[in-house]
Amino acid sequence: MDKNFFLRPEEAWQRRYEALRASFVERLPAHVVAERFGFKTSYVHLLRHQFRKGLLHLDEQPAPGKTTRRRVARQTREKVCQGRERGLSAGDIAEWLEGEGVELSVRTVERVLCEEGFAKLPRRTQLKMGVTRQGALVPQKAHRIEVGEGAGPSIECEHAGVFLLLPWIAQLGLLDVVDRSQLPGTKAIPSWSYFLSFLGLKLLGNERLSHVGVHSFDAGMGLFAGLNVLPKCTALSTYSYRLDALQLSRFQETFYQACRRLRLYAEDVINLDFHTVPHYGNESVLETHWAGAKGKALKGALTLFAQDASSKLVLYTEADLKRNEADDAVLDFVAFYRKMRRALPGTLVFDSRFTTYENLAELDRLHCRFITLRRRGAQLIEQANALTDWKRIHVPHAQRKYPNPLVHESYETLKNYPKPIRQVIIKGNGREQPTFLISNDRKRPVELLVGDYSRRWRVENGIAEAVKFFHLNALSSPILTKVHFDVLLTVVADTLYYLLAQKLRGFEDCDAPRIFRHFIEGKATVQLTDAQLLVTFPRRAHNPILRNVPWHRLPNTLPWLQDRKLTFTFL
Repeated sequence: MDKNFFLRPEEAWQRRYEALRASFVERLPAHVVAERFGFKTSYVHLLRHQFRKGLLHLDEQPAPGKTTRRRVARQTREKVCQGRERGLSAGDIAEWLEGEGVELSVRTVERVLCEEGFAKLPRRTQLKMGVTRQGALVPQKAHRIEVGEGAGPSIECEHAGVFLLLPWIAQLGLLDVVDRSQLPGTKAIPSWSYFLSFLGLKLLGNERLSHVGVHSFDAGMGLFAGLNVLPKCTALSTYSYRLDALQLSRFQETFYQACRRLRLYAEDVINLDFHTVPHYGNESVLETHWAGAKGKALKGALTLFAQDASSKLVLYTEADLKRNEADDAVLDFVAFYRKMRRALPGTLVFDSRFTTYENLAELDRLHCRFITLRRRGAQLIEQANALTDWKRIHVPHAQRKYPNPLVHESYETLKNYPKPIRQVIIKGNGREQPTFLISNDRKRPVELLVGDYSRRWRVENGIAEAVKFFHLNALSSPILTKVHFDVLLTVVADTLYYLLAQKLRGFEDCDAPRIFRHFIEGKATVQLTDAQLLVTFPRRAHNPILRNVPWHRLPNTLPWLQDRKLTFTFL
């Protein structure tokens, strides 16, 4: 080996060494050193800095294809084996040995374990490894309560008022509705327990599925669904994604039939309206729709609501509407109604931009009555102001602020509507401009015609209540079937609150938030025995009203709890 080994080094480690030697021994400038050894001047300065700080290693690198392995003493090997026998991972073993003064890299620990015949550990959660935060409570895994399980001491439920709704869940036959809808389930959690878990959260006004952790330790809420505890957030979200449009359609049809058997709907007047469930994510699946409450267009899921005007209950929803499908939504509802009832629905009431004049003509061809607004312009308003033959009427509505408006009746021709249509112009009703009603019902008295449309605000109030209490706008997923399932749960929950309110003297016309505040919210003691589910309510101001409910005339058998009897006690 000649002097060129030192003057013209080839290995990177030796080039760095000779560059530093020329810098500190020969005192050569940085640019001269860089030129001699093929470095940049800035890199020479970096080498000098790292050398002064002790950050540079100048050890000779092993030859290509060969690696140097650290020899591990027998005593250290035994400790590594002991760590693995205790279930520690390679990283945990290295950390444990470091605490005892033995420095060993994770790679070296893995090599020793392999040489000693230990296989790699499977991926584990922190719960399985036992390294959760000290003192942290871990909720149980949800499973169905079997025969003989759960009987024992009483437990305190934070929201035991939901048990007051169990008789109507049984009366509606919701378990049969779930079975006939063919909703999915698992071996551990049946389909009806999943459904009751979702429904229980909706009855409490739980905003999102991610908030279910608040109830993870409430065994009483688990009993409501026939489980030991409610399923976790991931299980509920995954379940909702499994639901398809056919299953949700079957559920809606079956639930509608169950409500019809109880004669909950009058169906002589049906209010229709759209609502946009907003979504603020970056998903491109959802289109942009007009949101009246926000006064602007938002990206979201357009949802149709059909409400029975008498009971104010929603009897039909459709939540997967595209922009080009919105105009035909009224015809889809008529098709749904004819399929369920073999008849046409009652008078449909909706606003002016709900559908097109062509679809109004189709409704008239089907002999389906409707009341809507005519899209007014400046010319129509001028013509109305020029009219003189006005007639004063009385609208039969007890709480109406302007019960005696002026009206003018006539028959007008509309574009894309084949024949003259009845038009009623209204003024003196608190509006600055006159209102133009149009309808194909030629026989209905004008007082009832105006009164029916004036009560269209009920569907808007129902949607507002669903948004405020049932958190309809808390869209946590852009998948439309998930939105439709959440809407259907809102309809079921609102129906249950309505049925309970009808039995509460003095609260028959109250909305769900008030019923929740006075009767549902609050603690109670729940005890599950082999024969019954006993719910004991403490002293509260509204207990006398609950005592007057004829519980003995309502269903008290709980099929999802092995036919145990439901018993209430009010102290």
